[in-house]
Amino acid sequence: MPLIDMPLADLNMYEGRNPRPEDFDAYWENALEEMRKTDPDVQLVPAEFQLPFAECYHLYFTGVNGARIHAKYARPKSSGGQHPAVLLFHGYKGCSGDWSEMMMYPALGFSAAWLDVRGQGGRSEDTGGVFGNTFRGHIIRGLSDADPSKLFFRQVFLDTAQLAAIVMGFDEVDAGRVGAAGWSQGGALTIACAALEPRIRKAAAVYPFLSDYKRVWEMDLCKDEYFELHTYFRYFDPQHKREEEIFTKLGYIDIQHLAPRVKADMLVGVGLMDTICPPSAQFAAINKLRTPVQLEIFPDFAHEALPSMNDKIIQFLSRL
Repeated sequence: MPLIDMPLADLNMYEGRNPRPEDFDAYWENALEEMRKTDPDVQLVPAEFQLPFAECYHLYFTGVNGARIHAKYARPKSSGGQHPAVLLFHGYKGCSGDWSEMMMYPALGFSAAWLDVRGQGGRSEDTGGVFGNTFRGHIIRGLSDADPSKLFFRQVFLDTAQLAAIVMGFDEVDAGRVGAAGWSQGGALTIACAALEPRIRKAAAVYPFLSDYKRVWEMDLCKDEYFELHTYFRYFDPQHKREEEIFTKLGYIDIQHLAPRVKADMLVGVGLMDTICPPSAQFAAINKLRTPVQLEIFPDFAHEALPSMNDKIIQFLSRL
């Protein structure tokens, strides 16, 4: 079969290229401590969209750096006690979708919360406050700052964990039966959420983004969603004198280094013709997972709809 990356046998053994910072664990423990000290000031506002079997709300909370974060939240009516919940994460630059897209979960007796990533297409606030590029490119936001805690995706990863803790604290939710799911950026945030909130029980990630940046660079695939890495080097390190430093700093927000912290059972979908999130970059994270993984491979598919994958996710999460 045609290949845009390694053969599958090699992918199954690939361990990643991007450096892991020496203080990676301390970095994330400090980040989580900051998150825990943040008063979330949770607010539920009834949504304009309602159905006979579901109650729908705009959920707002305060995240790190004082940003006001939004998620759609839907719960079943009259569920009769505690029930499972699912956290949903959207693709890069997008937003939580239509209410109707998440209604399968309250129909199944689950609550569901769909995060709007700060600074992207939804209602969440991006408080900024970094040195350097802000015109476009969330991967490189904060990369020029001396303090790696200014990296944009640090704050987003923390938003996912904070949302999980908030939902787990709702009276109607069984905190021991919470899952997460997403595609592309959403797949990366699913892994990050499960890594930073160890109570997540099941997580479904499809072609996860934000993994093994150096491998993507070396494959000359910084052309689509990773294009901003190309931009950064051209503007801020045109001779690559700081290449190792830059990729090491990106290592703080590389999901392959968070993957060993995941305790949830995992479902992962990969298209082997994906040139946006190349398979090897995905496998760098997959191969570091230390929990049961149900791996679904689509040899002829790229960064696109994967047949039956949504059905597999629903069946997987329905066993929460």
